[in-house]
Order: sequence, then structure tokens, then C-alpha cells
Amino acid sequence: MSWKWEYAFGAEEAARTAPADFLAAVARKADELVRAAETRHVHGRAHEGVDPKGGNVDVAGGMFTYQVVVRSERVYVVQITWLGY
Repeated sequence: MSWKWEYAFGAEEAARTAPADFLAAVARKADELVRAAETRHVHGRAHEGVDPKGGNVDVAGGMFTYQVVVRSERVYVVQITWLGY
């Protein structure tokens, strides 16, 4: 398995109505988070212990909240907020 990101919970539903340029900005930042997590957790599947704390990321037009699950080698986007600016 290799590191990827995906929408989780209600973020997937919210993404269906968000503008394409906002979703593209979310995808770019999520890709950066995946690269960072992959670099930090080279042996993700063998990870023992607590997952790192997630966070919020500002992007053009809004923000999103993410969580890293190391053993699954995933960055989950758990909430997106489009502010319309």
C-alpha cells in the first residue's frame, strides 16, 4: 500500500457542491500533506503508537481539516469549508 489522501465522513458529500477551483486547492494541499507524511513515516504499516495530531489548512476560498492515520497510510480530509471568497 502506498500513501494517499481521501475524503472522509461528510467531507465527501460537501465536496460534491463545492467549486472546482476550491477543490483543486484542497487537492494540492492534501498532496503536500501526503508527501510530508510519507517522508516522516517511511514504515507506515509497521507504525505502533498514537497517530499524529491532525490540523486545519487554509486554502484559497476556505479551509479544510485533516487527520493522518499512519497504519493505513492515509491522510483523511474530514471537513471542508468553502467561504466563497
